[in-house]
Amino acid sequence: MILDMNKPHKQVKITDSVATNQLINIQLNSVVKTEVTMAGVGCTYADLKSRLLANSTSATGGKAKRENYLFSSTSVRSLLISCLLGIGLLTASCGSSPKESADAQSQSPGSKERGGATPVDVAIARTDLLEKQPEYTGNTTPFRIVSVRSQVEARLLALNLDVGDRVKLGQNVGQLDDAILLTQLKQAEAELAALKSEVARANNQVSNARAEVERARLEVVQAQADSQRQQNLFKAGAIAEQTAQQARTQAQTAAQALRAAQEQVRTEQQAVAAAQGRVLAQQALVAQTKERSSYARLTSPITGVVIEKVTEPGNLLQAGSEVLKIGDFNRVKVVVQVSELELAQIQVGQSVQVRLDAFPNEALAGTVTRISPAADATARLIPVEVVIPNAQAKIGSGLLARVNFENQTQQRVVVPQTAIQKQASSNNSKNTGKSSSPANAANTAGAENPAGTLFVVKDTEGKGKVAARAVTLGKRADGKVEILSGLRSGERYVVRSGQPLKDGDAVRLSIISETAEVGPKGN
Repeated sequence: MILDMNKPHKQVKITDSVATNQLINIQLNSVVKTEVTMAGVGCTYADLKSRLLANSTSATGGKAKRENYLFSSTSVRSLLISCLLGIGLLTASCGSSPKESADAQSQSPGSKERGGATPVDVAIARTDLLEKQPEYTGNTTPFRIVSVRSQVEARLLALNLDVGDRVKLGQNVGQLDDAILLTQLKQAEAELAALKSEVARANNQVSNARAEVERARLEVVQAQADSQRQQNLFKAGAIAEQTAQQARTQAQTAAQALRAAQEQVRTEQQAVAAAQGRVLAQQALVAQTKERSSYARLTSPITGVVIEKVTEPGNLLQAGSEVLKIGDFNRVKVVVQVSELELAQIQVGQSVQVRLDAFPNEALAGTVTRISPAADATARLIPVEVVIPNAQAKIGSGLLARVNFENQTQQRVVVPQTAIQKQASSNNSKNTGKSSSPANAANTAGAENPAGTLFVVKDTEGKGKVAARAVTLGKRADGKVEILSGLRSGERYVVRSGQPLKDGDAVRLSIISETAEVGPKGN
């Protein structure tokens, strides 16, 4: 007993069970033969159905009642449906090769509309340098480092600063024991006072000598007058010759005394000059002692930052002992070792780019201030000094710096070479309106006319579409190419596409595409 599918819950009786089993076996054999035949010749579903009907009719001897019973059977019908589905899949796979199927799908009209937008990888145009210059590394150091040293032998009493403290020019940073220095100063000042008294005595002697000269001069005048009168009287015969001779001798003696007095004045004046010289020397000694006593107060010679503390209070310092190191950080310098092959491209005063790992997002501008005339004989490297402004005092000492000596060339838009489509001739472009795949972009590199085409992505009515854009190409390096004109920074362009594109095609951005806002519009 089986169920009649056309009449639910109604049992149909099959009178001849043997005939029914034979019919089922015949149908199965027919299905197996049909699958083998279709695998070789690619038959259709209609052929299968006709074969099944023919086999069914021959097996039942033309009895319509057996045929109805067969197709109304649930088990047979399920088996036949499974066989038909397998035969349909086998027919689809046997009817055409995978390559032919893909070609038919891509060449069939309206296939893109049925399949949706073309997936593409999109990037944003940016300006960059095509060829990167080598970077040289070095360490930042203060523009100058000055040591604060003791200029006298004394004990360090106090040190007012520590590492990292900022100081100004002339600021007091420490104090030495100045007791001995003050004693020396007082001694020098006392000696100076004694010398000044000597000068005063010498000046008094000069005054006395001058008075003696004046007296002698008067005596000479009187003696000469007396001698003249005596001579006149002698000639008149009024006096004896001896008296006249005595008057003349007295005049000569007075003149001699005058000359001696004048010589004494000169001697006393020389003594005064010597005493004054000793006073000046002592005054210099006093000034020196005062200066030495001022050395007990340690002051900063520059404006900067304390970078090292060498000694501690309480230590006995010798003349020249180092106390502190102060660095001038208004500017910092970096010394890099440059190859002799790059030396011809570097000159004093050249601007360079400096990057610090401590501030990776900041680009600093430096200047070449010195190129060493001596190179390392082994490594053939030449020290080059670069100075960087540091007005905000952000840059410290010992930071890793990367110096780039690249020329100040104009940055242009740089895109991957795969984004450039092979530029077809003008006639072909007008007739077909198609461009070749990115695989042919390498052929453009050797073209005489450095031009190409790429596709720019634009949003039209909320949907992404591409627009063909003619661009002028520049230099190529490392799989990238410069765009001299035709594409501006910020615009989105297609790097790769799943299939050839045409102007106006709808596209779908892949997950690796850059999705920033569209840059400047226009061609």
